Amino acid sequence: MTGTQAHTRRGGAPVGYIDELDAVGAGAVKYLRMWSDGPEAQAIADRNFALLLGPQQGPVTTRALDQLMQICARYGRRPLMRHGQTCKCLGGDESCFATFVSTACDGDREDALLIAMNIVRADMAPQLADLAQTFGLALKRISLLSRPSARKHVAQPTLH
Repeated sequence: MTGTQAHTRRGGAPVGYIDELDAVGAGAVKYLRMWSDGPEAQAIADRNFALLLGPQQGPVTTRALDQLMQICARYGRRPLMRHGQTCKCLGGDESCFATFVSTACDGDREDALLIAMNIVRADMAPQLADLAQTFGLALKRISLLSRPSARKHVAQPTLH
């Protein structure tokens, strides 16, 4: 089996495009890719969270993502395959990760646990689901704050 065949068979095969995901799913893939690129990209993600979520929630989000990635690496059934940061494609593992974070964020605990058990050992699934919920809720806050109507609402002073 060639390297390309292994890549395709093990979760890296394109299954769609990132722009087909909702904001939480797209953010999950974006930060999965960044975190996997190493310390420099992780520092950028950390700064993004601090800037977008503030000095209290930013570090909480960074820790949640870091622990999420550590558990996936240590207890994963196999390594998560990913595409490069600028790639528009969505790999199979990335799609699963996006669905997992979105499901956990929406409070669908049982479904999130089922997906988590496909990613990591069953005994680690509850912890992974908790971290995905924390991370997903932060991504949801970021998406809400990024909406043009939210920025206008926050920026307008009250006159009376």
